[in-house]
Amino acid sequence: MSAAAQPRLPIVVLISGNGSNLQTLIDAAARGELPVDIRAVISNRPAAYGLERARRAGIPAVVVNHGGYPGRAAFDAALQRAIDAHQPGLVVLAGFMRILTPEFVAHYHGRMLNVHPSLLPAFRGLDTHRRALEAGVKEHGVSIHFVTAELDGGPVVAQEKIPVLPGDDAESLAQRVQAAEHILYPRVIRWFAEGRLTLRENRAMLDGEPVKVLATNE
Repeated sequence: MSAAAQPRLPIVVLISGNGSNLQTLIDAAARGELPVDIRAVISNRPAAYGLERARRAGIPAVVVNHGGYPGRAAFDAALQRAIDAHQPGLVVLAGFMRILTPEFVAHYHGRMLNVHPSLLPAFRGLDTHRRALEAGVKEHGVSIHFVTAELDGGPVVAQEKIPVLPGDDAESLAQRVQAAEHILYPRVIRWFAEGRLTLRENRAMLDGEPVKVLATNE
């Protein structure tokens, strides 16, 4: 069955910035390669360029400005209301730069994915490319994982390795990692939309079996 003929999974995408992964998802859905219906794009930053990408694609662009709330719990409650108004089957974090409360994460248990620019568990958090170079690693990359209350610590679904080349700086490394993200993230979301990917007892399962990290060519 082609992606175009499948039921389209309703998703909401959360962003904080440029939205390059968002654009990849928009384009893949428009080509019929990704069986999803992007119900809304939500950002915690009003100036995020990804909101403009959403508007150009005719997708509702919603701002829940974290600066307008007294703390994380109040912001997360407002964010949850904004997401749930669109009844998504999956919440996709695509460069969403907020640490989420355990209560928020629990609400979307098993139906929230994140993309992280490192080979987890290495280099959790920010500035992954600079830190990878400073550590002198020979391989870097990207990970897609289910979101849990532990920062960048949820079960990994898939990874793609990127060699660190002589002369690399953080920018050149980031560009190659981002190119891998644009291939890997839609693939993983397609697995979820097709019902192949699930979270069971805190294990990522693909086709009923524990996923083999770095097995990304299926």
